[in-house]
Amino acid sequence: MYWTEYVSKIGKLTLISDGKNITGLFIENQKYFLAGFKDLEEKNNLEIFQKTKIWLEKYFNGESPSIQELQLLPRGTNFQETVWNFLLDIPYGKTITYKELGKKVASKLNKSSMSSQAIGGAVGHNPISIIIPCHRVIGTNGSLTGYAAGISKKEYLLKLERNSKWN
Repeated sequence: MYWTEYVSKIGKLTLISDGKNITGLFIENQKYFLAGFKDLEEKNNLEIFQKTKIWLEKYFNGESPSIQELQLLPRGTNFQETVWNFLLDIPYGKTITYKELGKKVASKLNKSSMSSQAIGGAVGHNPISIIIPCHRVIGTNGSLTGYAAGISKKEYLLKLERNSKWN
């Protein structure tokens, strides 16, 4: 597993790759920083890192780069991966509540309901921040709750998307 860094408008980002896919993107000082990753080797010239840095540059310049441009391979439990796949469906500049997300996941898993804590836990353990847009999940009352990198960074990312030239 390899790592490199990207300096963004919200701080240093650490990118992780298996050599072909992005398997992690962590914001400096976030909760669960590098959780599940060990024995990493710095390798700045991987093609996937170059593509991801270009993607991030576009994103932080207010563009809406397609997630399809990148090869992503987040690793987690089946439940976590189900939640993360739903996060990929949240459109740029839009939000969904934890409750709405829970209903979608429950339906997919053929359950009548889903615990908000379970949804929040899976969202909070998203290993590819920003690209898998967990910052787009908000509280039922519209509050900005539960972002592993801190509420101020979540607010910044949402404002960036809402004020972009693509909205």
